[in-house]
Amino acid sequence: RLYPRARPGSDYTWSLKLLKLFKERRPDLPTKSGIMVGLGETTEEVERVLLDLRNHKVDMVTIGQYLQPSLSHLPVDRYVHPDEFDYYSQLGERMGFANVASGPLVRSSYHADQQNNNANSNNN
Repeated sequence: RLYPRARPGSDYTWSLKLLKLFKERRPDLPTKSGIMVGLGETTEEVERVLLDLRNHKVDMVTIGQYLQPSLSHLPVDRYVHPDEFDYYSQLGERMGFANVASGPLVRSSYHADQQNNNANSNNN
């Protein structure tokens, strides 16, 4: 629902297929994706995205607070409570992600080296 507004010109289904295709061709390499929350999404929508990512063989995920970089970007709808980030982290772990980084200041590169090491140790 929010993907076309947040990522104009991108295609959600194609992005998922690309992640899965990469994993099929290089199962030895961990795959990673990330989402930003605070744009008006519901908890159910975040849960669905996490499920979609796992169903497309993504190993690691980051979940962070969206912060409006400039006035020409989408505005922040809300600031997500830390408890909600904890919920997403626990949910991601239950879903089988090798690594979940979830918090207000988490970005896609958040502790990338640690995430990669964790994912590699889980794949061995």
